[in-house]
Amino acid sequence: MTPLSEIIVYIDYKSPYAYLAKDPVRVLAAAYGAVLIWKPYILDIPKYLGTARVGDDGRVLEENRNAHQWRRVRYSYMDCRRRARKQGLVIRGTQKIWDSTLAAAGMLFAQTQGDDVFHRYNDQVFDRFWRRELDIESASAIAGVLQDSGSGQADFLDWLPSGQTEVARIGQEAEVVGVFGVPSFIVDGELYWGSEHLSEIEAHLTSPGRPT
Repeated sequence: MTPLSEIIVYIDYKSPYAYLAKDPVRVLAAAYGAVLIWKPYILDIPKYLGTARVGDDGRVLEENRNAHQWRRVRYSYMDCRRRARKQGLVIRGTQKIWDSTLAAAGMLFAQTQGDDVFHRYNDQVFDRFWRRELDIESASAIAGVLQDSGSGQADFLDWLPSGQTEVARIGQEAEVVGVFGVPSFIVDGELYWGSEHLSEIEAHLTSPGRPT
């Protein structure tokens, strides 16, 4: 079996589906000797699901969603919690639509610090955010996660403006090749959206006609 050189993985920390795909794709890559290339893609959720702000008690404080959008959102969280229980993960519904650009910039910075730092950062941001324990719109909070992951937070704060520019550039590049949501995977130039396609990616890895 010829090992795959790389799988590009697009994620957004405010996507529960990206969180649920993180560990399974790492397991898949390890099984087939693939290198994972993690990239940020910032979802513009208000464009297709509207906006809302919810209090600690679950009461809707502000909303700009129609009935159809609310049904989609409620089903998505129900579905994600169902999947999360199987993986031993915690997913608490978010209270607003978050801007995840700073966390994405932190991801790029963590990657410059080595694989171990990146994986600790990636795991901690997802875990803390979905437990409602991390403000991903706070530069100091993201710097704190980087420090906990073994990186230098002062360097990150200096680098942050460049990092935000890079996040935007990567997002534009992703859209050119067809990315529109997360998690998305690109294997040998072929795009797959959603973790339900991991079995197809596995079949792709073992295909005798796969490009090498």
